[in-house]
Amino acid sequence: MLVAYVSGAYGINGWVRLKAYSPEASALLHAKTWWLDKPDLHDVDVMQVRPQGEDIVAHLMGIASRNAAEALRGATVQIRRSHFPPLEENEFYWVDLIGHAVVNLAGESLGTVTSLIDNGAHPILRVEVPAQGTDKPQELLIPFVERFVPKVDQQAKVITVDWEKDY
Repeated sequence: MLVAYVSGAYGINGWVRLKAYSPEASALLHAKTWWLDKPDLHDVDVMQVRPQGEDIVAHLMGIASRNAAEALRGATVQIRRSHFPPLEENEFYWVDLIGHAVVNLAGESLGTVTSLIDNGAHPILRVEVPAQGTDKPQELLIPFVERFVPKVDQQAKVITVDWEKDY
């Protein structure tokens, strides 16, 4: 599962700085093997990993210099789903919601979830609204709280929202 991306080097000894896609990054801290997609998808052993402020920093096998770490900038990080803690009922991993169709209570299609944002108070769905004619795609930001998101159907990959196209 996609969990983070490399935002750059950390220090001079080959450590990388990561931005997690979710504020709950415990799975990243416990996985001993990650998959990076740069230059192509490959596995890498994690030698050390720890939180560093709002980021995660890690020392990866085979990355011994700042230049080598910097070369990984932009690489995405994936880990096995088995490293994630189990979910309670009505809980979701953000990555599982990406790509879901979003419809409102009237059954109108609003678009597709492209990502989620943590604004500190609650997550926000980023929904790409398809382009109309020559317009470029628009974006809706919908608070991911029960008031606005009454239903998530994981099987059908559909999120029902109490939201209108013109909000």
